[in-house]
This record gives sequence, structure tokens and C-alpha cells, in this order.
Amino acid sequence: MPFFNRFKSHPQFILRVALFLSIALHIGFIWIWIPAKDPYPKKLEDTVVVQLNDPKEIPKKIEPLESALAAQDLSIKNPATQAAPAAPTAEEWAFAAKYTLKNSKGYRHSWGQQVRSMMGTATEGADQGQVRFKIQIAPNGSIDKVDTLWKTSDVAEKLARQAIQTMPPLPPTPTGQPLIFEKTISFSPFADDAPPIYRDDCLPDPPAFNNPFAWDGTSPQEIKKNKTLETLSPEALAACLKQLPQDSIEAESAHDQRQLDQWGSSKLNQSK
Repeated sequence: MPFFNRFKSHPQFILRVALFLSIALHIGFIWIWIPAKDPYPKKLEDTVVVQLNDPKEIPKKIEPLESALAAQDLSIKNPATQAAPAAPTAEEWAFAAKYTLKNSKGYRHSWGQQVRSMMGTATEGADQGQVRFKIQIAPNGSIDKVDTLWKTSDVAEKLARQAIQTMPPLPPTPTGQPLIFEKTISFSPFADDAPPIYRDDCLPDPPAFNNPFAWDGTSPQEIKKNKTLETLSPEALAACLKQLPQDSIEAESAHDQRQLDQWGSSKLNQSK
């Protein structure tokens, strides 16, 4: 065997060949006996399960959406309502007939409360709203003139005018002179015509501001001075303070709420 005799002098070569063959055989056996793994295993959510129902269980007719919604127990919100306030009492009218400050402030409030008390219950909806009148009352208490300045509800104006026409006799005006004023009647379940505050009625009204440099183009040009704040004499102030009543808790609360709504911070009133 001349071929093998050729490599007898190279025992290291023979060991390397034998080691290579042994490793190759082991790898082959491992490849044959170990099952191959799927490189892309399926996830549980990727599995689609198809379930066939019995044709007899399939409904023959599908109810429309309207009937399905009608079958549900849906709660319907009832509209908000507010009953008419009580009419002014005899004591309140007696006070109003004598209170002369701030253009007969008490008389004007009692008149508006009387009208609203005769208009009935206000209900949330299209009929709610406000109406503002310009009223002229004669010295004997009879109503001479009623003009509508603006309105947001025809129903409110109609009910208010009916109340004015059927109003009971009113006491004479406090000053004995015709009483002319403007009044807004709110016919709404969310309105509250609270009593006014009387404690500051002896303070003089600040004069209205007029532009001192206004010019009509024809008259001589001159700088007009604004009127100064009028102050009462000690005797007049003492007589004025005697007319002031004790403000009610409802009036104080309503006054504070109006101040908060007008000047308060939005962080303090989270309901808006």
C-alpha cells in the first residue's frame, strides 16, 4: 500500500484528519435527530377561531336602531322651574311709600316684585327671558305710561303687561311727584330679584364725567369743568340716616354675590 506508506512519516496529519472526521459525524447526527424550529412562531392572538352557528339561531329580522334605542331606559332631564315670588307685604309697601332716597328705591323694587309675583312660574325653555320697561307712575300711584325698551322673550313681555294692567292699587309715590324709572323683569328659573342694599343711599352720587374738551364746532371754545361731588350738610345727613332701614340677610348675601360675580377671581368661582 504505497499510498498509506507515504503518510506513515506524518502522524500529526493523520490525527488532524481523524479529528475532523469525528467532528463532522457528530454535527451530522445532531442535525438529523434535533427537530427544526419554526423561525416565525405564531402568537396566540394571531390565531383566528371561526365558529359556525346553527342557521336556526340566526334572527330572521334585525330591529331598526330607533326601536332599539326606544327600548332602553333613558332618563330625561326635567326642565328647571321657579315659582313666582310672594307679593310685597303691607309693611313693605308702607316702607316703600315713605322712602324717598335714590329715586324712591324701595318703591321701585316693590313695584317690580309685585309684577313678577303675578306672572306665575317660570320654566326653563324658549319662553324664559327678560323685558325692560320705562315706567311713569302718577303721584297717586296710578300707572300713566309703560314703554318696552327691549325684550328677549315675547312671553315674558306679555305676562308682565298683563300683570301691570291687573295690578292692585298702589300707594302714592314717596315724593308726591311723578315717579319715572326703568325696570327689568326677569322671567327665568335662574333669576333672583333679591332686596336691594340701602346702607349707602345717603352717600352722594358721583357726578357724571363729561369731556371738558368737547366742542360742537360753532360755539366759543372753552374748557368745561366737571361738576364736583356734592356733600350733605350735617343736618341733612342726620335726616337721611333716619330713613335707612336694616338691611336683610338676603340683601347682604345677594350684594356679596353680585360683587363676586363682577370683581371676583375665576379661581374662586369654579362653577363657571
